[in-house]
Amino acid sequence: MNEITERLNFAIRLALEAGRHSMAYFKSTEIGLEFKEDRTPVTRADREAEEMIRDRLLSECPDDAVLGEEYGEKTGITGYKWYLDPVDGTESFVRGVPLFGTMIGIEKDNEPQIGVIYFPALKEIIFAAKDEGAKFAIGVDGLNNSFETSPARVSQTASLSDATLSSTDILDFRSLGMYANFSEIMKLIKQYRGWSDCYGHYLVATGRLDAMIDPIMNVWDTAPLLPIIQEAGGKYSDLAGEVSIHTGSSLSSNSLLHEQLLNLLKA
Repeated sequence: MNEITERLNFAIRLALEAGRHSMAYFKSTEIGLEFKEDRTPVTRADREAEEMIRDRLLSECPDDAVLGEEYGEKTGITGYKWYLDPVDGTESFVRGVPLFGTMIGIEKDNEPQIGVIYFPALKEIIFAAKDEGAKFAIGVDGLNNSFETSPARVSQTASLSDATLSSTDILDFRSLGMYANFSEIMKLIKQYRGWSDCYGHYLVATGRLDAMIDPIMNVWDTAPLLPIIQEAGGKYSDLAGEVSIHTGSSLSSNSLLHEQLLNLLKA
């Protein structure tokens, strides 16, 4: 078993464990809700799940670098770097909406290699490794590391007039001066749905949504998405068309709609 496969399997186990831990606080009055300086929410589940993952990494991959949403960066010497978002969609989590997920991304020598997203409340998981394809599974309770998977493949919708699109927060377009671009896209697509955060990108990777636009993103969110979308046959870039996890925005699509959407976003 090569290093990438070993780390993929380990990342899956960590995502399942972290997701299972977070579920102990879902719809609980003991979530310990606080707000960061940027007014985004953080809970006991966010912090404890990331602590758990970091402890496991320190034990199993002590020389790998780590960057997480809650506890910052740890340097490494192996060329591997783990990106952690223990509860992506904390707004959903605190409101009892089951669309939050545990996200883990891994890069090797600055190239994204692995993405894992586990939705513990939905009992669904998706994962991918570069050149190995993307797979997803349902009915995954986090207690058993063995489950039956299916290939994750994007849709074949080729026209915006037939497309369903989503984004996390349309107000982000307004704050970035892109609301006119967003409005023009809305005129051209078949329908818009508000499936937010990592769940929207998951729907793109599994062919249930044609494109997902996120104007404001953090690297611990984008790192898992790039390999998942690409390995599912889609395209992933920022809103300027650059294929990068470090530029603060993301467009996931089925590839057939990507250039059309980029042209509208850059107009």
